[in-house]
Amino acid sequence: MAKGEFALIERYFRHCGAARDDLLLGIGDDAALLTPPVGMALAVTTDTLVAGVHFFPDGDYRALGWKVLAVNLSDLAAMGAEPAWATLALTLPHPDPALLTAFSEGFCALARHHRLALVGGDTTRGPLAFTVQLHGFVAPQRALRRDQARPGDLIYVTGSLGDAALALRQIEQWRSGSAPPPSDPALLERLHRPTPRLAEGAFCAAHHARCAIDLSDGLLADLGHICQRSGVGAEIDLQRLPLSPAVRREIAQNAAWELPLSGGDDYELCLTLPAAVAAPLLADYPPHLAPLTAIGEITDGDTIRCRHPDGGDFTPIESGYDHFR
Repeated sequence: MAKGEFALIERYFRHCGAARDDLLLGIGDDAALLTPPVGMALAVTTDTLVAGVHFFPDGDYRALGWKVLAVNLSDLAAMGAEPAWATLALTLPHPDPALLTAFSEGFCALARHHRLALVGGDTTRGPLAFTVQLHGFVAPQRALRRDQARPGDLIYVTGSLGDAALALRQIEQWRSGSAPPPSDPALLERLHRPTPRLAEGAFCAAHHARCAIDLSDGLLADLGHICQRSGVGAEIDLQRLPLSPAVRREIAQNAAWELPLSGGDDYELCLTLPAAVAAPLLADYPPHLAPLTAIGEITDGDTIRCRHPDGGDFTPIESGYDHFR
């Protein structure tokens, strides 16, 4: 097993990602030796994706390799951090060359794109799962934290909401035999190959955004984490949510507000900006970045209120994904 394990690492992951001057010693020893830049805080995050929970075991493993890394990069984006190093732990029922080739191609392509070095990890036999730990840098005074929102802050989100949830719904309906296969490539791309909003997070952090979170479990659940940590409430205007035409049609036909509110897997950023900061930030916001849309305001209290387009309150059935509920 040991011979196969080290051969697997050498074949698929030894040269994954980018070469970096701050990596003194990487894959091949008991631990990596790294040199964080002077004066920067080290941001560290970990995510695990498990077969049958986060992905279909018979899915596209090149896209999965991308997504496993992207969801971790999204956490760094929410801190306003710059990615630097990654570790990867693989749990495999058996070493499948086709799976490993496709997975490593997707993972390493995104790592190279963001100048990220794979510096170590682990491989073991067991149920199929992938765990990534990322390390990045951020100036301590610029880090976007969940506990900094204040009443009167404006709430913004990047990109559009609900696309990944709609794609997943269509896939599940197709797999159950109740609908044809999904045919909208843009929706499928949002689910399988999310774009971590690193540049957007870094720009907002540098321009005095208050705090941020990435939208992995759904807008209400993740905004709820900001509210809880900051001791505040929030008010969301559903009419202002940025929605793709496909999600807008689904809401118009089936009142499917759960897609943008609690569907999850968007990996957009939700940020709070002091009112005095919002206008100058938006004036300087680069046009090539994902659009920023104001969707509401931080309030006193401890609840999140959703205003329906007809002016009344909207009470969602679920707030978002929870592994243990």
